[in-house]
Amino acid sequence: MYDFIIIGGGILGMSTAMQLKQAYPDRRMLLLEKESGPARHQSGHNSGVIHAGVYYAPGSLKARFCLAGNRATREFCDTHKIPYDICGKLLVATDDEEMQRMEALWERTAANGLEREWLSAGALREREPNIVGIGGILVPSSGIVDYAEVTRAMAAEFERMGGEIRYEWSVTALEERRQEVLVTTSQGEVSSRYLVTCSGLMADRVIHMLGQKPGFTICPFRGEYYRLPERHNRIVNHLIYPIPDPSMPFLGVHLTRMIDGSVTVGPNAVLALKREGYRKRDVSLLDMSRMFTNPGILKVLGKNLRPGLAEMRHSLSRKSYLELVRKYCPSLQLDDLEPYPAGVRAQAVSRDGKLVDDFLFVNTPRTVNVGNAPSPAATSAIPIGAHIVEKVKALVEE
Repeated sequence: MYDFIIIGGGILGMSTAMQLKQAYPDRRMLLLEKESGPARHQSGHNSGVIHAGVYYAPGSLKARFCLAGNRATREFCDTHKIPYDICGKLLVATDDEEMQRMEALWERTAANGLEREWLSAGALREREPNIVGIGGILVPSSGIVDYAEVTRAMAAEFERMGGEIRYEWSVTALEERRQEVLVTTSQGEVSSRYLVTCSGLMADRVIHMLGQKPGFTICPFRGEYYRLPERHNRIVNHLIYPIPDPSMPFLGVHLTRMIDGSVTVGPNAVLALKREGYRKRDVSLLDMSRMFTNPGILKVLGKNLRPGLAEMRHSLSRKSYLELVRKYCPSLQLDDLEPYPAGVRAQAVSRDGKLVDDFLFVNTPRTVNVGNAPSPAATSAIPIGAHIVEKVKALVEE
């Protein structure tokens, strides 16, 4: 029997495993991952941004963890010699309505304790000659990194301390008993005194396996990207973000410098027709039937019908997608949009039809389960892991 089993080989699972092993160096620990390696889903399919914490409600877990995670991510990368670049983020307003929204963001960044600088149109043009806007906010602490590489380094650290990782072990059933948790997998049964799950797109289903009603359902949204040709690798000096539209649940299409030197455009947000539907043709009739009979998801889709249809149009038309970014980078042309892999967001939807905005945990006497971990989860992985470890300690010490 193990002392602790962790389910999930993404950045949250690996961060938690690493810090749990640091807290309990003599305890037996096992991490289970259904894929053939770490970071195969959200952790390896994202913009690679080290977020600063611009958008999040002051005092929320998102705001607290992001601020701490920005520092912790850089420190971890320094220790493990992982390249990163603190290139800064520019939020760009292109009209008077966006300028009003930007003023609200200016107040929020102050409440979240962020260093920032207000830029006039002239100052914006000086910093970013290829970007057009009437003003902007510079947040210098944002940066870029390869989160898959960070996850691999966490896995190596966990194993170095004596932790065990088993890939291609898919969990099929869970049973919480009085003194242990029995984990049934595709490779056999294992048990442990305590269980932590960081299951991303499968979070609600794993919690259901424990006999719990999570109170939410995961709704998958595909984020589609394009990459710019190599000749545009220096088209921007910072991360370029539009001012988010409060009627839309996500941030909007942005220009992101990647750590390999390339620049990506995206993501949008389109309902995926399969939990792990990375391609337009990925369809699961079972997943669709569960989504389209779920009252909470139906309410979300109904309330967001107009923006949802707009996102679908952008997904089906490169020309429509291009116009989103040409609003602030007018020099880009249609043939500049080259293929790039999509990601899928695991977005928790409550029973009453609301997008769960903050991090969410569901606990039982012997388990700690991450229910919702939206962006900036990758940036926040180290403080989230520390938070989970404290929850585990509370279980152990009861």
